[in-house]
Amino acid sequence: MRRLDPTTKSGVVLLALVGAGLLLVSGSRTWVTGTVDDAVLGASRITGTGTQVASGVVALALAALAAAIASTTSGRGVRRVTLVLLLLVAVAEAFFVGRVLLDPSGVLGSVAAASTGRTGTIETRAAVTAWLWLALVGVVLLVACAVGGWVGSRRWQGLGARYETPTDRAGARGQRVASDWDRLDAGEDPTSTGADGSAGPGDPATRDERPGT
Repeated sequence: MRRLDPTTKSGVVLLALVGAGLLLVSGSRTWVTGTVDDAVLGASRITGTGTQVASGVVALALAALAAAIASTTSGRGVRRVTLVLLLLVAVAEAFFVGRVLLDPSGVLGSVAAASTGRTGTIETRAAVTAWLWLALVGVVLLVACAVGGWVGSRRWQGLGARYETPTDRAGARGQRVASDWDRLDAGEDPTSTGADGSAGPGDPATRDERPGT
């Protein structure tokens, strides 16, 4: 089995897909569950999904995926910008997930208060679920995606790299022959070639070789 290389384009895209996918799926699942004893809610059990306790988690996951794909399809300058953006998004996701991990009772208390139309928080006893840990795995993958992309991006070529190479080519006798794009720009028909495959009589590359020109 071929080892995944996070510094390649395919590695970056795959890591972004898996990482963002975990965050998207887990965002709609229960991250925190606990109990509350309140005058309004009474003694009851309450839960909080990822989007309830970390409202930006889904939007940031989509932004991370878009940034990762853009980094593999753009030129060098834009590529660096999108990779920095990807890292910033991953850090923001880490903040959301870390806040819930460090204080599940606090974030669940805010959800409980909001359910009664109040601001602030209600004292709760809470614990995190496995979905939050999966979200944390997604965050780690996004960070690895951004770092790996930054390390390996110098070796990448954008989708337009083939158009950035020199377009001139040598003719059968070593003369300079303009590319089809150059001929179109000059108003020539690039399909008008000679029998031997050389440029036709209207091509500037052959016009200078005729006697009397």
